[in-house]
Amino acid sequence: MSAGTRPARPVREIRALVEALPDPELPTITLGDLGVIVAVAEGPDGVPEVAVTPTYLGCPALSSIVASIEDTLAAAGHPDGRVRQVLSPPWTSDRITPAGRAKLAAQGIAPPGPVRREGPVVIPLAAVPCPYCGSRATRPHSPFGPSRCQSVLRCTACHELFPHLTAL
Repeated sequence: MSAGTRPARPVREIRALVEALPDPELPTITLGDLGVIVAVAEGPDGVPEVAVTPTYLGCPALSSIVASIEDTLAAAGHPDGRVRQVLSPPWTSDRITPAGRAKLAAQGIAPPGPVRREGPVVIPLAAVPCPYCGSRATRPHSPFGPSRCQSVLRCTACHELFPHLTAL
């Protein structure tokens, strides 16, 4: 290490830095809240590697996520750090942390409900609660929301429109 340079940060600190990065499409929550950071570890050559999973194939935010992780690795003293895309197991909205769900609701975005993986297909009878008034008197307004993973619902109680993050 030369004079004036800082030592490279250890992997456990890198994980905290990477998980604290805001999601480019939903900046109210972090990548850690969204659950897209799968692992942060040293590779066989001792270089830090961050494994990230997209919320879905073709996610337009993935290149921005990778770039911000690479910038964070470089700023942490690891300019040769790597970002690896992981597709298995696939991301599901169940990976969103309770803190992430609370942040989404506080921003007027209805968080997704739990994903059911086994058994018969369930047709939900309970509507998505309105993030503004809590009423379940909501109905679809548009299948297209501010991003590809969101739709827009209308609350018939308070008449607000709000985005809903789709359960995947």
